Amino acid sequence: MASNQPEQPHIIHSSGASRQNFTTGDISVSPDVEKWIPMDIVSDKKTKQANVRIDADNGQVLYESKKKGMAVIPLECVKEIRLGSDASYYRRQFNKPTDLESRWITLIFILDGEYKAKHFVTPDNKAFELWKTALQKLYTIRQGLMNGPVSGEVRDMIWEKQYWKRADLNGDQKLQFEDVESLCTRLNLRFTKEELKKLFEEADTHKRGHLDYEDYRKLIKSIKRQPEVESIYRKVAGDGAKNIAYAVFEKFMRDSQESKLSAEDLKTLFSKHADVGQEPDAAMSEDAFASFLRSQDNSAFPEQNHPIKHDMTRPISEYFICSSHNTYLIGHQLVGVSTIEGYIRALLHSCRTVELDIYDGDNGEPMVYHGKTLVSKVSVRDICEAIAKYAFVTSPYPIMISAEIHCGLKQQDVLAFGSALISAPVEGRPRIKKLPSPEDLKGKILLKAKNLHVSAQLEQLRAQNEAKAKEQLEAESSTSSSSSSDHSIRSELTSIKDKLRKKVKPKSSKPKRTMSFGLASLLVYTVGVKCHGIQAVQYAPEQIFSLSENSANRMIKTQMNDLIKHTQTHMVRIYPKGTRVNSSNYEPHLYWAAGAQIVAINWQTFDLGYMINYAMFQRNGRSGIVLKPKALRPEGAELLNKQSKHFLDLTIISAQQLPLPRSKIGEEVVDKSIMDPFVEVSLHIPTWTNSPFIHNQSAQEDGVLYSPAEKATASSASSAQVVSFRTGAVRNNGFNPVWQEELCLPFDCLGEMQDLIFVKFTVRQEKADDDDEPLAVYCAPLGALEHGFRYLPLHDSQLSQYPFSTLFVEIKIRDVE
Repeated sequence: MASNQPEQPHIIHSSGASRQNFTTGDISVSPDVEKWIPMDIVSDKKTKQANVRIDADNGQVLYESKKKGMAVIPLECVKEIRLGSDASYYRRQFNKPTDLESRWITLIFILDGEYKAKHFVTPDNKAFELWKTALQKLYTIRQGLMNGPVSGEVRDMIWEKQYWKRADLNGDQKLQFEDVESLCTRLNLRFTKEELKKLFEEADTHKRGHLDYEDYRKLIKSIKRQPEVESIYRKVAGDGAKNIAYAVFEKFMRDSQESKLSAEDLKTLFSKHADVGQEPDAAMSEDAFASFLRSQDNSAFPEQNHPIKHDMTRPISEYFICSSHNTYLIGHQLVGVSTIEGYIRALLHSCRTVELDIYDGDNGEPMVYHGKTLVSKVSVRDICEAIAKYAFVTSPYPIMISAEIHCGLKQQDVLAFGSALISAPVEGRPRIKKLPSPEDLKGKILLKAKNLHVSAQLEQLRAQNEAKAKEQLEAESSTSSSSSSDHSIRSELTSIKDKLRKKVKPKSSKPKRTMSFGLASLLVYTVGVKCHGIQAVQYAPEQIFSLSENSANRMIKTQMNDLIKHTQTHMVRIYPKGTRVNSSNYEPHLYWAAGAQIVAINWQTFDLGYMINYAMFQRNGRSGIVLKPKALRPEGAELLNKQSKHFLDLTIISAQQLPLPRSKIGEEVVDKSIMDPFVEVSLHIPTWTNSPFIHNQSAQEDGVLYSPAEKATASSASSAQVVSFRTGAVRNNGFNPVWQEELCLPFDCLGEMQDLIFVKFTVRQEKADDDDEPLAVYCAPLGALEHGFRYLPLHDSQLSQYPFSTLFVEIKIRDVE
């Protein structure tokens, strides 16, 4: 890794952009970028020229394609924008000249379930600067819509502009009735002709037979009206009340929203949203109350957008760490592509542990690839440069490089270059009594690999312990009596001795690979060793072993408490079993519940395991490190004896602006058949009990379905307990369906660890095929969700957030005596 401090990358990515504050609905850009201009589109196969433009109102980049006609890249699907030299990896990969860098734009995005990169070269530097400015502005606004502090009014303004443009196809600034009918179809909303005619005439205040932009806004306000929120307001304010005073607001926040804010903070919050009168007589109107409910101040998951709030000064063994498996892959484990792209993506999404499988390279430098497969190779040097550049863009906390070293001594020493990694001399190293904290390790990079010298010592110690056990058995055997029962015991002891003798007998094997001292000096706080059982040997605090999911499952079944005790002071890494050739994922909370800190996920696969991992590490300011529940830390062991039963009481109230499905080229699919959506809610509970709480054993009759935990097979993931429920379908309304349906889901919890239970909301289309993707999803740790009336942001199956789609719910948790 380079010894000089790397220059910070000039990229735009979702984590950084969301923190910028945009308070206006201005989405205007230079007219030149909205005109078609010819650009070179570069790939590994060829360079072709095509017309490209930006659609600012719709937040899209469009380009002409011979195969697709016109292709669309929605900015909400874009994960990063790399400009100039920050895209040099691809320029070098495609063997393009250096002078193109000053005009190079790379868009990294997820579409149709695939991670993609599109590379554009502008015709000149002026066009590059215009596009750079426009992309930075529009991308940051889109991210603000999804993750940041953009107000409800600004959000509505941007949405209205977007759909005005889609409705005004003639560009004459007039909407005829037929245009409004088409708009409703696009919005997934069905009115009778009479109903829509009435709304149209009410909006056409000047009786001109068409709607201008202001008339259109009145129509939209009517269409987006939420009677369900009006009903909540009337209950809070009292019948006939036009405004809410502070005392009423405070009662609502304490009783309904279960707010823990201080009185002073509540007063500040009220003043921020009150819109009637002045202090001390300020009040909140119905519109202001509705706006407050939608605001970030009433977020269902505030920890997602708040800065670091966990104590980061405890030993690092007391935290969960966002981790990746086979980070170099962006596809199939047998025939996929190795690239630095996986590392950049993971690091920019707060991943703190990345993996390298390192082999000897033909050119004298080590390479990374999946051994004994057909995947391509990428140089360790390119990966190290990417890690150095992107490691701390999103989070300041330490990066761990988990490496499997398969290269020889000569190329091992190549790995040990530079001063970016923590290192210590092999000889005379002071003994480590406890692991440092994330705060201690801020801005540091650690190498975790198997130390062959230490592993050999542990193997010798294990053999000595087993030899002692053998001697003890022989002693017990010699002093046994000759009775028939004693004879049976002696026979059993003899059998055990024979097994032990075979186990400690030296095996003839190939000479073990040696390890260079330069590489060993980099293994300081993360010294990889083989697992010899939890009680067979005493591990030093810095020694970390890795378990495959199958080994972890066996240990959880037979030694759960021992594993939890070990992980209070030592690190353990879990990784997917080798038969997951399609890069599927297990459910990580199964292993978090056993205390494992590093539960590695295949980031290239957007399945339930990925979704749970994503939800967990949205916590603590998206820093990639989350403090364990108290029950899994040294001072909380007594909590593991505490088991409790609860109900998750939910009211699925309504949804807002559900998304249309997209085609493979990124365009919304507008179908005249309006959707009939329903909501499925599922609780995913770790297997910490043999007798889960299933209320009355007849919950299935009430629509609640219970699925017990299942063991993994070669084709499926091991699963946790699942409790699920689905609402009925709302007919002919994919725009603002109202369910107003109450449900209660029973669940049990060990040691107050509700943060390790995950709740998933899935919006589906009635009568859809089983393999169809859902319309939208949302997943969060149950313990991190705020209670009361909340709007949940909705995502597609790849967890790209929809800018305008939400699910309105009421959340309560009820304890069972």
